[in-house]
Amino acid sequence: MAEVTVVPEQFSLIQFDAGEIAAIVRRLADEIGLDDRPITVEVDEYSPLGYSHVSSLAPLTIKVESGAFEDAKRPRYLSPTSVSGVIGRLLFRARDRLDPAFGDPPPDEELSLAQHVAWDVYAVGRAERVGYPGQRERRRYHFRIRHGFTDVADRVFSRLWSGTDLTWADIDAASAEAAAARPAAPKRERAKAGRGR
Repeated sequence: MAEVTVVPEQFSLIQFDAGEIAAIVRRLADEIGLDDRPITVEVDEYSPLGYSHVSSLAPLTIKVESGAFEDAKRPRYLSPTSVSGVIGRLLFRARDRLDPAFGDPPPDEELSLAQHVAWDVYAVGRAERVGYPGQRERRRYHFRIRHGFTDVADRVFSRLWSGTDLTWADIDAASAEAAAARPAAPKRERAKAGRGR
């Protein structure tokens, strides 16, 4: 079982329990197949926002703003469902990066928004299949926003969501396929002289 460290060990501004977070992460890491790899979760309790990312693979370190773990109905209180959803997505993406067979995706900061969303769909779909929250329709909406509201985008979404053993090349190609089907934006007519701006 993974050795999990949560920073800080004691929270002062929010009602989070580091032990509860560690237990959820440990269980997820075991089910996702990260074995006994040490994991550190750094929670920024000074930020109520929800940004989260894997900041390092060696050692595996996840940085999270406290809003990502909060209960939407009880601000400043921990939501185990939110912890599972956020950590599940990030651990699956970390596992992909650690697997040579997955390929060599660019660093997160170099991914386009469409690529990022497509990879998230693949990660969250797998997390849902091992029993964690997926919010499929929310993820579908995010995918459509970045790839277009088309039948092709919906088919690609379903393929990514139910995918197994995909590579980075598969995800990148799927994202490009969906984006290519997006209708071109209509051209705006130029304003006639003396009218409009």
